[in-house]
Amino acid sequence: MSTTEARMPPSAPPHPPTLIDIGVNLAHDSYDADREAVIARAQAAGVAQMMVTGSCGPSTRRAIELARAHPGVLFATAGLHPHHAAQLNDELLAELAELARAPEVLALGECGLDYFRDFAPRAVQQRAFHRQLELAAQIGKPLFLHQRDAHADFIGILREHWPSLAGGVAHCFTAGAQELDTYLELGLAIGITGWICDERRGAHLLPLMTRIPADRLMTETDGPYLLPRDLTPRPTSRRNEPQYLPHIAGVIARARGETFAQFAHTSSCAARRIFALPEVL
Repeated sequence: MSTTEARMPPSAPPHPPTLIDIGVNLAHDSYDADREAVIARAQAAGVAQMMVTGSCGPSTRRAIELARAHPGVLFATAGLHPHHAAQLNDELLAELAELARAPEVLALGECGLDYFRDFAPRAVQQRAFHRQLELAAQIGKPLFLHQRDAHADFIGILREHWPSLAGGVAHCFTAGAQELDTYLELGLAIGITGWICDERRGAHLLPLMTRIPADRLMTETDGPYLLPRDLTPRPTSRRNEPQYLPHIAGVIARARGETFAQFAHTSSCAARRIFALPEVL
């Protein structure tokens, strides 16, 4: 067995159709020692393109740098995660506006509300969310959205701005049928992570997969977080990375009653349509 084959995720087909990881925190310092190898392993596993999440000023700048170093393979988002909402001032907003206009940036975010951690006061989170939605409307790029335990306020703010927005994705969706239906009714796309592979807290997502239109369903790792719990053999590291995306895609495909190839095709088409991703060169 070759070194490349040995690094393939165990549940990936031998020659997998190409996939797109719409959300990986590749600027995270846990990748500093082997980032190039992580990208190579992802490509060997059939992950053709990856969107690097920007969640604050520095990570957004780094995401753009990585995208410029890997043209056609890596792309970026630009935004301020609700955990960092207290950092938003006029200076940072102006910087994000400049960064978000870079051609490598495909979406505004990660932005939204997080009442689970409450690392920033809720009113501060809401204000930062409003301002980033206003920025998204000005720039005309779609949104990469985060919501946890804040559905009512999140959807209320989003509805207020929705007519002037260019769509977007509910990143790392982990909620139930009611929230899913609300997002779909509004027009959001849905991003599914390895949370669906966790029998303790993600099994409720499996029957929901058939409710999501194929042209609005995408997959992501959210690495280095959310390593799929059911990988066999279990990786020695708890760090998640894009090479495991085919495993997540396989779980989603089975839940939808589709082949891996069918889901890989429709999820990639959805990502290209929503984020204006170019074809693989």
